[in-house]
Amino acid sequence: MCKKSSFGIVPLAVAGLVNVWALSPALAADPVNLSNGSVEAEGTRPAWLLTDRFTGDFGTFVVSNDVKASLDGTAANSGQAVDFAHTFGEDGNFNRFRLDFLWRISPKHHVRFVYFQNNITRTKTLSKDLAWGDYDFQANADVTAKTKLGVYELAYEYAFIRKPNFELAAGAGIHMLDMSFKLSGNATVTDSNGNVQPAAFQSTTSNLPAPLPVIGVRALWAITPTIYLEPEVQVFKFKYDAYDGNWTDFRIAGKWMFSRHFGVGVGYDAFHVNVDVTKARFNGNVTLGYSGFQAMIVGSY
Repeated sequence: MCKKSSFGIVPLAVAGLVNVWALSPALAADPVNLSNGSVEAEGTRPAWLLTDRFTGDFGTFVVSNDVKASLDGTAANSGQAVDFAHTFGEDGNFNRFRLDFLWRISPKHHVRFVYFQNNITRTKTLSKDLAWGDYDFQANADVTAKTKLGVYELAYEYAFIRKPNFELAAGAGIHMLDMSFKLSGNATVTDSNGNVQPAAFQSTTSNLPAPLPVIGVRALWAITPTIYLEPEVQVFKFKYDAYDGNWTDFRIAGKWMFSRHFGVGVGYDAFHVNVDVTKARFNGNVTLGYSGFQAMIVGSY
């Protein structure tokens, strides 16, 4: 994903969302008392996901992964990028889900929390040596790779367009990427003096906590009082202290509220991050992305 296309999508997305709102019809019905105590004006019907104080989604993914990382160290060829999907294959054990939670402090002021987890364990017989930090994992040996990703987001939103059937909000906050890479197998280890020693079935774990600022725009359109469309774009480029990187996240979801407080939905999410880190626990680069479909349960109160 190039930088130009990532950042150029934001004004186009905003313009498109505004056009959707302008062309969408009002929802007609009798006035109804809302959960926050107010009453909708005559001629409109409340869309509960737009008016309830608390809403949330919980779902799982079927995704494709793109994980490349390099770790500097004393081993020969350390610092070269390892393509985990290509090196270890696509088969393995997966544990992935996403949680989105929104608190409407007032109709225009919101707080959002997002958590995404994607943990993968795969074992492969290496076709060639693989350098990772101070270790060189040996060809023709079984090596297990465990990659863990946790994404935490806390953000404030302001709904600068708000209608009975449409909301457009801009937000700012922070992402915390909590990543770790663990390789286990027969390896050699190189000490600081350049001496190489065998290390039978060595396990090495590299942790990368990365705080990433976030800005974005999100819309929620009630096509009918029970059917909703929710697109969202988030981007940022930053350089601070030991971190230098950029990331993008595009998500669109369709939701059906089959009852007053519960519903189901499907969505598509594409996430990409590239970050250089110069810290004691991790000195290297990570290029990480995922994309795929999400099935979710929706709650609103």
